[in-house]
Amino acid sequence: MNGFLIDLDGTLYRGHEPIPGAAAFLQWLQQEQLPYLLVTNNSSRTPQQVAEHLQALGMEVPAAAVYTSSQAAAQYMTEQRAGQRVHMIGEDGLRIALDAAGFAMDGTTTPDYVVQGIDRSFTYGKLTEAVRHLKHGATYVLTNPDRMLPSDGGLMPGAGSLAASITAASGVEPVVIGKPSPIIMTYAIERLGLPPADVWVIGDNVHTDIRGGAMAGCRTALVLTGVATPVNVHEQLASAGMTPDLVCTDLPHFIAQLKNC
Repeated sequence: MNGFLIDLDGTLYRGHEPIPGAAAFLQWLQQEQLPYLLVTNNSSRTPQQVAEHLQALGMEVPAAAVYTSSQAAAQYMTEQRAGQRVHMIGEDGLRIALDAAGFAMDGTTTPDYVVQGIDRSFTYGKLTEAVRHLKHGATYVLTNPDRMLPSDGGLMPGAGSLAASITAASGVEPVVIGKPSPIIMTYAIERLGLPPADVWVIGDNVHTDIRGGAMAGCRTALVLTGVATPVNVHEQLASAGMTPDLVCTDLPHFIAQLKNC
C-alpha cells in the first residue's frame, strides 16, 4: 500500500484560492482508503485552523490528518529531554503546540530553548532578546527554513529570513525542523506507519518537498502548481540538483501517472 505526505500551499491551494483538482485528489485518497498526511512548514496555524482553511476552500480534511512544523518542533524538544523552559518567537500555531507539549513560555528568564517560527510582529527588541538567550547557552530551534512565503499580495519574508538575522547576530546555527530536514520527515513517516519506500512525497517546491522526500528515502512527485511551474521547472530542478520520480502538471496528472508506476 502506498502512503502520501502532501504539501499544502502551492500544492492544494495558493493563499485563499484552491488549486484545480486538489479537492478531487483528496476525495480519491479517502475513497481508496489510502493513508495520507498533510505536512506543512507553516508554523503559524494549528492543525484545526488548517482544516478549517481547507474546508473554506471546498476540501474536507480532519485536523488529525495535518502535521505542522510547530508540532514537529514540540515533539523534537520533548524527545531531547533537555528542559521545559522556552523563549518563543512565533504565532499562535507555535504557541499552542508548545503549550500542548507542556513547555513553559511565560516569565522564563533563562530558557533552555529559543524556538522561532514565522512572526509577523518581529521587532529589533525580539531579536535582541533572542540573541541574549542564545549567548547564555539556550538551544536554538527553527520551525522551518523558508526564506520567502507566498501570500495574496505577493511574496513575504518567512521564518528563515528572521532566522538569518538571529544567526548573524548570535553566531548560533539553529536545529532546523521543517522540510527538507529529516526531523519532520521522519516524524511524518512514523505517523503513517509505513516504510519510507512505500511513501510518496508530493509538493511544488524542489528545495523543500522533493529534497526532504528524497533524503528520507521516499518516492517524490513534483507538481507544477506553485513554486515550480511549467515555465521554470527545468531551472528549479537544475538549481536544486534534484530529479523527482515524477513531474506532474497537477494532482490529477499525478494520479494518472501513479497508476502506471
